[in-house]
Amino acid sequence: MTDKVRYELTDGVAVITIDNPPVNALGHAVRVGLSDAIARFEADDDAKAALILGAGKLFLGGADISEFGKPTKDPWLPEIIGRMESSPKPVVCAIQGAALGGGLEVALGCHYRLAIKGAKLGLPEVNLGIIPGAGGTQRMPRVTGVKAALEVIPAGGTMSAERAVEIGLADRLAEGDPREAGLTYAKELIETGAAPRPVGKLACPQHDAQAFEEARALWSKKNRGEVSRLASIDAVEAATRLEIESGLAEERRIFNEMMETPQRAGLIHAFFIERKTAKLPEIEGVAPREVSKIGVIGGGTMGAGIATAALTRGLDVTLVERDDASAEKAAATIAKNLDGAVKRGKLSAGQRDAILNDAFRTATDYDALSGTDLAIEAVFEDMEVKKQVFAELDRVMKPGAVLATNTSYLDVNEIARSTSRPSDVIGLHFFGPAHVMKLLEVVVADDTANDVTATAFALAKTMGKTAVRAGVCDGFIGNRILSAYRAAADRMVLAGASPYQVDRAVKAFGWPMGPYEMGDLAGLDIGYATRQRKAATRDPRDIGPTWADELYHLGRLGQKTGRGYYIYKEGQRGGQEDPEVEGLVAKTRDEQGITPRDFSDEEIQRRYMAAMVNEAARVVEEGIAQRPLDVDVTFLYGYGFPRWRGGPMHWADTVGLTELLADIERYAEEDAFFWQPAPLLWRLASDNKKFASLNG
Repeated sequence: MTDKVRYELTDGVAVITIDNPPVNALGHAVRVGLSDAIARFEADDDAKAALILGAGKLFLGGADISEFGKPTKDPWLPEIIGRMESSPKPVVCAIQGAALGGGLEVALGCHYRLAIKGAKLGLPEVNLGIIPGAGGTQRMPRVTGVKAALEVIPAGGTMSAERAVEIGLADRLAEGDPREAGLTYAKELIETGAAPRPVGKLACPQHDAQAFEEARALWSKKNRGEVSRLASIDAVEAATRLEIESGLAEERRIFNEMMETPQRAGLIHAFFIERKTAKLPEIEGVAPREVSKIGVIGGGTMGAGIATAALTRGLDVTLVERDDASAEKAAATIAKNLDGAVKRGKLSAGQRDAILNDAFRTATDYDALSGTDLAIEAVFEDMEVKKQVFAELDRVMKPGAVLATNTSYLDVNEIARSTSRPSDVIGLHFFGPAHVMKLLEVVVADDTANDVTATAFALAKTMGKTAVRAGVCDGFIGNRILSAYRAAADRMVLAGASPYQVDRAVKAFGWPMGPYEMGDLAGLDIGYATRQRKAATRDPRDIGPTWADELYHLGRLGQKTGRGYYIYKEGQRGGQEDPEVEGLVAKTRDEQGITPRDFSDEEIQRRYMAAMVNEAARVVEEGIAQRPLDVDVTFLYGYGFPRWRGGPMHWADTVGLTELLADIERYAEEDAFFWQPAPLLWRLASDNKKFASLNG
């Protein structure tokens, strides 16, 4: 055995404890130790049963991520689990904290499973572009049935200990110390003469054609283009027709197939980079300021969402509105949001009531914020309005408090320097709905103190957000890049593509929505206001979507008015294409003397992505995003970029920067103003390097 696994005999029970902090990952040393411990148990005549435990706060956390991409060393996990399952003496496990991935597969190799209240069980492998590879797809359906397995495995999610017992994944629920509870259970099995109960010897689960059809339809739509979820369904279906050895072989075949897909590399990339965005030299070792009470100024959709996100994570919130009626409306929105959290099981009714009674209040006077640690302004996107708000915050807030703006585009430096304390000012750009979306752009102004930046990242963690550092420019990281690829879409529409074809092609690439659907969702008045704001500095060679301006003047603002690019009817899901929009576009083409041409879906996708990556390269070179991975995280968590593609910069590395540069240079032959290759893209392609080389 290794020092990662301990073996001790207690009252006839061989207690095998895996101790590999922080998450008891199933690395090589653990596998060696576990294999040796099982062999010792089988040879130990004094041991009548074995108890598998994880030291610390959780059972087993699955694969060791430090071994990702490296050749597997013997013993491999499926062999160890098979050895456990075939043991002639009962093997029990006590699951506390979490049993995820390989950890749950180890539990399924045991004959009896005890779950401690508060534990989470799951098989999240599909989130990394693979499927369970140590028997999870074959053993789970045998103990839970097909329907329950299909609720868990393709989703890559977790379930509670109570739910695990309910569906048969665990045999018993317990409280308290897992060692004591596990020993009690093991001794009971010894006393009653319980025999081993190998899951692999159970009959194949009954095939449920409807369940498989529904699962494939769900994940084909929900994760468009992603292969691992559908492959996991195939593996579960194999369990309904194959005995365990053949089923395990089929699972391994599918697992190996998934290991070779580009999607696995994309999802692994996405997994790792999320953990790197907060690793910044400027805040290394810097203590954040204490934040327990926050203020929110503005109770519209965004402000109410920010307040909800803070309240559900244990923060005290005071929301300021301009009058009593607006404050009451904001409070009602927040209460509705919290009701939704109760319905989704995120809060109990008691927790919701305690939040509304004790942790939340509204006010119409800025003086109510005098005791708060941090205030977030979420008012109308107008510089003068925001400066007025910050003048009040500067007046009332205590020394050392953080003053934050939620602006999407405006100059945070200008806002900061309108106060007497610019070092305390920072941008916190939440994405709507703020209580749902994970991304938070932390916009660091020129004078922002390092401990204020550290405070922003600490607040993001408290609120369950993924924070990305952004520099100051129009639109920061995400919206600046969005303006470029949206402009590419408009150029394709003007040249002959239909807005609806563009949306379809973009969704076929893997995005949840196309740019024109997204415009309708956000409101076409938002895009119009942005164009008006930039009109004075607009280059005469630029192309504007005048048809979109006409939609605005017609009052067709998108979903909120029932009509935009699409027509929205009450009770119908999604929108219908509007032939009048095609007419407005055709009118613009006629006015500009443009003869429309056909576009393939592939060309639409390529131009859309080329514009995105080209502008992203500029954003990185200018230091607005510190690394390409920050761009990837921004788009994965804020814009719905298909996770299995890893992010736009990872996608560009995958398809090849040389090829992408050649595309842009070819597009420049017809539109040299818009298609100007970014210097960073040109240099990397010339040096045969990738964006990943800049991630550090």
